[in-house]
Amino acid sequence: MQKTSLALATALAATLSFTAHAQAESHDHDHDHDNTIYEGYFEDSQIAPRPLSDWAGDWQSVYPLLNDGKLDAVMEHKAEHGDKSAAAYTAYYATGYATDVDRIEITGDTVTFHQPDGAISGVYEDDGYEVLTYARGNRGVRFVFEKVSGDDAAPQFIQFSDHRIFPSKADHYHLYWGNDRAAVLEELTNWPTYFPVDLTAEQIAADMMAH
Repeated sequence: MQKTSLALATALAATLSFTAHAQAESHDHDHDHDNTIYEGYFEDSQIAPRPLSDWAGDWQSVYPLLNDGKLDAVMEHKAEHGDKSAAAYTAYYATGYATDVDRIEITGDTVTFHQPDGAISGVYEDDGYEVLTYARGNRGVRFVFEKVSGDDAAPQFIQFSDHRIFPSKADHYHLYWGNDRAAVLEELTNWPTYFPVDLTAEQIAADMMAH
């Protein structure tokens, strides 16, 4: 299954380095520390494997919300605090959020992708995680799952990124998918993003502006 993706060569230039897996030893859950992890600054020793159940639920893509103008306030907020115009942020996120999978359901070890031409499902098992180091020095963790059965059209690999690095329930996530594990890891410009299906556009926008 292919993601709908817009080609913008300047979107996110980054170099990747994949580090060995590390077992978490201790976790500091104070607010400042969690914010530091959210921004991508952490030690390898803090990372721990996560179960697919961390992302269990029914999720909606934010791409339609962006296209409908329901995230305009978010883009204006970013412009007030960032280095781009609201229009430039909208273009950037249009590339990042782009997908034809408007809804994802995760129940047990089954992931169902809802597309315009119907739903496809796969059964997935844990395939470890990878740590990516970006050009500006911060890092991210991709938690990888591989399809072991299901529809042929379902992607062989899915990779979650939600700014968390040890077991905890996701409140939103970016999902990368495809049939080549290494190629999916190299994707940095298109990161379809999902929030719980029962949240309104206003609630999602408020959450985005809180970060």
